[in-house]
Amino acid sequence: MEIELADAVAAVREELLEAAARGADQDLRFAVGTIELEFAVELRTDAKAKAGFKAWVVSADAETGLTRGRTHRVKVQLNPQLPDGRAPHIGRPPTG
Repeated sequence: MEIELADAVAAVREELLEAAARGADQDLRFAVGTIELEFAVELRTDAKAKAGFKAWVVSADAETGLTRGRTHRVKVQLNPQLPDGRAPHIGRPPTG
């Protein structure tokens, strides 16, 4: 299975929004801190991409079938922020 790196990051964003929606009425809150994602990616030539390459996330099964020279490990750190710059929380806001 292949997925574009941008789609993988978008999926994490959607899951965080879903977690926040599900936790909206919960008393226990979690502050969302730094999120680290690590992927095995394969770089391929893509005439449509600006730089000529596109990064595809590959599954562990697909990675074992590829030569090590073609796959690369990429670690991405995300620091989620709300539109006002605050860190998001999952759970009911404090009262008072």
